Amino acid sequence: MTISAKVVTAASNAARSLGQTLDKMGAAMEVAKYTERLVPSTRFVAVNDIAPTINPNTAFIAPSANVVGDVTIGSSSSVWYNSTIRGDGNKVTIGSNTNIGDCAVVHIAKIQGDFVTNIGNDVSIGPNTIVHAATLGDAVVVGAGSQILDGAVVGSNVFVEAGSIVTPGTKIPDGEVWSGSPAKFLRKVTKEDIEYIQSHSAQMSSLALLHAGECEKDYKQLAKDEEEYEDKEHRADDYWQPTDEDPTDIQGQGAPGRIFNTTLSEAEEGLKK
Repeated sequence: MTISAKVVTAASNAARSLGQTLDKMGAAMEVAKYTERLVPSTRFVAVNDIAPTINPNTAFIAPSANVVGDVTIGSSSSVWYNSTIRGDGNKVTIGSNTNIGDCAVVHIAKIQGDFVTNIGNDVSIGPNTIVHAATLGDAVVVGAGSQILDGAVVGSNVFVEAGSIVTPGTKIPDGEVWSGSPAKFLRKVTKEDIEYIQSHSAQMSSLALLHAGECEKDYKQLAKDEEEYEDKEHRADDYWQPTDEDPTDIQGQGAPGRIFNTTLSEAEEGLKK
């Protein structure tokens, strides 16, 4: 090792040692010590040894969603991005084919009142909605940005329009549309309204499966998808497509006849012509 290399090595070691010493001194002087940990997913969190119960056939729980404590979610239901469901003092029950929209909050009450939260089947909770210690029946649509507050009871086949506030203790009968702040009765639901509620929950369940499949992909699959997309963008429609099936293909190596069964390899056959 040359003299200059020795000098560089010695200086590097000295700098590393000095850095470690300064880091230890800083750590000793910290008032509130905190160690940041990389957590791949915090979707499910137990509270008081009670963990969420998720049906194996649940359609989708977004990677950025949080489901905390005593929460039960039924089949074909979905919890979308950045939404939070907290059963950290009481129970939250969500039925089947129900979707909890982006950035929605579902919570319970324990300190001021003692209310669980029950959400039925075929319910659509819009983005940025708050459902706090309330009960919702089956086939309910809660519009974006609405609030259903403590002790409220919403019947089945009900529309709560966007931005509405259902005040604590309010009871909404079956088959009605409510709107406003505070929310008031607007009209009865129509046949078209009920058909929309059912079709919307089914569509959201199907869309949830698509998102679930995409979110489960690893980086290799994502890279492969990107390559296939780029290939499709630049490959002419009249050119051979990778998805074309060739019945003469042998072990994925192509059709031998394209090369071997020609006059180049079968000269005698060419002479017969």
